[in-house]
Amino acid sequence: MIPPRKTRQIQVGPLRIGGDAPIAVQSMAATRTQDIEATRRQVERLQAAGADLVRIAIDSPKDAEALAAIAKGFDVPLSVDLQENYRMAELVAPQVAKLRYNPGHLHHHEKTKSIEEKVRWIADVARKNDCAIRVGVNAGSVAPEYKERFPDDHVGAIVACAVDHCALLDGFDFPDYVVSIKDSDPRLVIDANSRFAEARPDVPIHLGVTEAGMPPEGIIKTRIAFEQLLARGIGDTLRVSLTVPFDDKGKEIAVGREILDDVSNGRFRSVPPNFFDGLNIIACPSCSRVENEKFIDLAEDVKKMTTFAAEYDLTIAVMGCRVNGPGETDDADLGLWCGPKTVNLKRGEELVGNFGYDTILPKLREELDKLIASQTG
Repeated sequence: MIPPRKTRQIQVGPLRIGGDAPIAVQSMAATRTQDIEATRRQVERLQAAGADLVRIAIDSPKDAEALAAIAKGFDVPLSVDLQENYRMAELVAPQVAKLRYNPGHLHHHEKTKSIEEKVRWIADVARKNDCAIRVGVNAGSVAPEYKERFPDDHVGAIVACAVDHCALLDGFDFPDYVVSIKDSDPRLVIDANSRFAEARPDVPIHLGVTEAGMPPEGIIKTRIAFEQLLARGIGDTLRVSLTVPFDDKGKEIAVGREILDDVSNGRFRSVPPNFFDGLNIIACPSCSRVENEKFIDLAEDVKKMTTFAAEYDLTIAVMGCRVNGPGETDDADLGLWCGPKTVNLKRGEELVGNFGYDTILPKLREELDKLIASQTG
């Protein structure tokens, strides 16, 4: 049930991605990168769960220094997420097989340099160190120029961004790249990746539903996107992003394998027509950017506290870090993005306030009650 894929094949360390290579299943370390022991343990568990690739986030020179100790002795190839500072590429490339950059974050540093100059520099670093590249376009952090070009077409903006960055890498004669286009809404993931695959059928695609949230809803959202795309021959590697305790991250690999097996054998799960009706809670899957593990418990508490509001068409976002949290809560009716000691509560793009982990739930309930009252009149 998975048609032959038309993409070219690239090498990520010992791993082949694209073309007739098996569809790779990957995950991301959830621990803080500077906690070397915990992060090595996380990579060990993901490797034992059958991960084909493990990604680690890097946000500072200290993270890069820790990576050198983390990367030793693993059979599974490692990828690094450059976050907001693309200059970290030079420090980490010798340790990994793939570099992931987000086009929406390139404008944060060295503002006098063009995006083209920055991408060329990343490509040169990758080439020098025999690394592949992932162009990771995220719907919650769209580059400003694409927001301006496509003010009323969100999917068009992220697809155009991906296509343009492919053209840049092609122009630099760097073919060893994959593209990911992610959103928390599986319907938009299907639309965006279908459009991109039509525009660039040669480019390997990494699939994911970002901030899918907690099981079972997070698994259902992911399955909706993956079933539709894999059945169209779209997807060369994938990740299931779930909000689960650190020790359970291997579940992402198990679920990814299960979905692949089901689609390969024609087993598709039906989705009730009203699945997208009512309250929608999105939550990030946790990664090394998370500065307080209480975020995971908070996501579970939000889910339990809001059961009374299940019938209302509202979205609550629970995000675990300062990198993606501010932007990726903008589209939610209520958003929480979590810091080391406090949680920022937002109503749409407006900041309501900053509250402790032990006081945020009553504040969230207060704002939720207001929204419900406005809906019911």
